[in-house]
Parts: sequence; C-alpha cells; structure tokens
Amino acid sequence: MRAVTSVFLRRGALKINQRLSQQKQRLSATMEANKLLHTGEFLSKKPYEPPTWATSLNPIPSHKYSLGHLPTPIHKWNLPNLPKNTEVWIKRDDLSGMQLSGNKVRKLEFLMADVIAQGADCVITIGGIQSNHCRATAVAAKYLNLDCYLILRTSKVLVDEDPGLTGNLLIERLVGAHIDLVSKEEYAKIGSVTLGNLLKERLINEGRKPYVIPVGGSNSLGTWGYIESIREIQQQVQLDVIDGQLSDIVVACGSGGTIAGLALGSWLSNLRAKVHAFSVCDDPEYFYNYVQGLIDGLNAGVSSQSIVDIQDAKGLGYAMNTAEELEFVKEIARKTGVVLDPVYSGKAAYGMLKDMAVNPLKWEGKKILFIHTGGLLGLFDKTEQIAPTVGSWRRMKIDEAVPRKDGTGKMF
Repeated sequence: MRAVTSVFLRRGALKINQRLSQQKQRLSATMEANKLLHTGEFLSKKPYEPPTWATSLNPIPSHKYSLGHLPTPIHKWNLPNLPKNTEVWIKRDDLSGMQLSGNKVRKLEFLMADVIAQGADCVITIGGIQSNHCRATAVAAKYLNLDCYLILRTSKVLVDEDPGLTGNLLIERLVGAHIDLVSKEEYAKIGSVTLGNLLKERLINEGRKPYVIPVGGSNSLGTWGYIESIREIQQQVQLDVIDGQLSDIVVACGSGGTIAGLALGSWLSNLRAKVHAFSVCDDPEYFYNYVQGLIDGLNAGVSSQSIVDIQDAKGLGYAMNTAEELEFVKEIARKTGVVLDPVYSGKAAYGMLKDMAVNPLKWEGKKILFIHTGGLLGLFDKTEQIAPTVGSWRRMKIDEAVPRKDGTGKMF
C-alpha cells in the first residue's frame, strides 16, 4: 500500500514540476517579449545580442535599427480543403509596418545599421519594377536621412518611358528615390552586381559615399533578420499564441535570404520545424546553391538541402500570373479575409495547397506556420487582370419619397 501511495505521490510531484516548468517558460518568454518591446523603440539603433543558440555563427552583427512593428501577429488560418487533421497558422509579416511592410523590413534592420556604420550618405539597390524590397529600402533610407538610388528592371518597350505611379512606384517616388530603369535584357546580360557597381562608381565620382544593398537584401548580414524571427516565433509558441508545437514552416522564396534565415534558425534552435520554400523565380537548384552561400558566409557548417525543402512555384515567371493564380488570391481573400500578394505569398500559398491536394499524406496531421511576406502594393499592378472577376457592385436603389434624416458628421 505504501509503495502504491509512493508511486502516486511521485507522479503527482512530477506533474506539478512539469506545470511549474511550463509556467516558468511562459513567464520567461513574456519577460523576454516585454524586454524586446521596451528596447525596440522605432528608428532607434541598439547593440544586437543574438539568441544563445545562434552564438556559434560568425560574423554576428554588432547593431540593428528598429524599423519594423514587431512582433508580428500569428493567427489560425482557416484555409479550405486541407488534409485530415492539418492546421495552418499564418504569421502576418505583411503587418510589420505601412510603407515598410513585409519581410524586407527584418533584413533592413541589420543592413541599414551597417550602412550607417560604414559612413555612407546614400544607398543603392536593385529589383523589379514593382519590387517590395526597393520600396522598403527607399522608405528606410529616408527615415535615416539618406538618399536612395533604385535600379528597376522593366520590359524593353517601357524602359524609355515614365514608369508611372502604380503600387510600389508611388511610394518610391513620393519619398524622393532616384530611379534608373534597365530592360530585362540588359539585366540578364550584365547582372545585378555589375549594374549596382556601375552606379556606385558614378556616385563616387560625384563625391558621394554609396552603399550597395543586394537584390532582396539577401546577403549573409540580411539573413540575420529571419534568424531573429525564429526567436520571435519561439516566444510566441511559448506564450501559446499557437496551440501546440509547430511541425512545418512555409514561405515564398524570391531572393533566398528569408528562407536561409528561417531554415538556419529553425535548425539551430529547438523549434526544429521543417522549412518549405516555394520559389517564385529561378529554379530550386539555383536557390539551394545560393542559400548555401549565405549560410556558409555565417560559418554554419550545414548543407542547405538538409534544412530546407524548395519547390518550384514560379508558374509563367517572376511577377507573371495565370488567371487561375489570380482567382486563387481572390477566393482566399473572400473566404478568409487574408489578402495575398500575387508575386510572392500568393504563389507560395497556391503551391502549398496544390501540393497538399496531390500529396495529402505528406501534410496530414501537420501544424504549419505560413509566413505572409507582404507585397500588397503589388496587387495594384494586376488590377486590369483582376477587374473582370471582382464586379460585385451595383447602384443603390433609393425611392424619391424617402425623407432626409441627418446623422452624425453631416457632410452637406
């Protein structure tokens, strides 16, 4: 009898200890989150302390700027037609700011700190005509009193014309970014590195001190933005923002830095979620090699193919959409309230659900976190294609005999 009583007492003590341990973890996560909020005043520069599990990486950034509204929220995403017992949650990095919204903010927090440390007076970066990264860089530069020079890739027939004020271009031009247009053919022939260096030399000859940020902010330094995001996700998991442990992370891949940071951070930390990337340009082999270069630049000592699964989701090509893809973006917005951009997260979510339909057993029972990387302004460039499918409007019928009654805030 005493032996049985002893067993029950031990079991009870074990449960109490487990609960106390869980409460301690939550309290620690809460204190850490509050610490980050209090030390992350917008536009402040502060010393950077990496997560303990990332201290083996080298080099470690010395400082970062607080540019994003972090942490970004996570919520359940009630997507249709999921495999059995599969849950999808969504991390809203599209809500990381207004002009600075999207995943590029996280990279720019580290990149812009280096820009200032190097004594630059202007930044150069490059991307497509509706590049979210270029828009975010232009805004971040102006916040820090720097000039911004953008090299934007467009079609051969439009390279000599005014690029207009649609989407990201409107923000870039409002904040005074200098824009140089190149054709897709010139870009393919010369490459982004050479184009950036050509503009850099011209600005140096004019007495400026330029700093070149690569396409998408995707270098080893920028990778820290999404290594750091894993710490943020861990804290949110510990605070029960997500109901249970994550098994998988899904995200779009356009330049490689985001998936390098997520995959490396998840592998180094105890999160250990499998990272799946859906590439919206180039092919998986290219990105495996590029990501390998990024993580080698941090002396991580791991193979990219062992920490991230990359699938092709580019469809017709970068920033090009089929009618089915745009219909998908519209339907997801109508069913869930989440507006996806057509270039990145729209293609990634489309690719994810398509793969779930073809390979349901691969995803069955999984708890997935989808990273919404932003890019809403890119939808404005697709209005002509989307317009025929969103005609839900009509003229309101009003009987002439209806009497007038003023409400709050009389307009006229």
